[in-house]
Amino acid sequence: MSVTLTESAAERVKTFLEKRGKGIGLRLGIKTSGCSGLSYMLEFVDTLNEDDQVFEQHGVKVIVDTKSLVYLDGTQLDFVKEGLNEGFKFTNPNVKDECGCGESFNV
Repeated sequence: MSVTLTESAAERVKTFLEKRGKGIGLRLGIKTSGCSGLSYMLEFVDTLNEDDQVFEQHGVKVIVDTKSLVYLDGTQLDFVKEGLNEGFKFTNPNVKDECGCGESFNV
């Protein structure tokens, strides 16, 4: 099981962590939300939990709890700029359907 991070996403996370002044990495998780059932959650991590899995690419740690990893296995996190918009993009091979606004998904 794994989660990957593109170089673009890693650079963005490094910038955020430097500005924040602390943190060991970025937590990627899921929560029940939205019209399709699940949504992604990103937050900075200062300490690891007992059930955390750590994946490291390009010098950045991505932390995923065991329950979320079932839904996120194989996911790639990227940072993209499209016109005036920029943000993290999730490529998750487990997604069966997404809502129209792209904020939630189901597996």
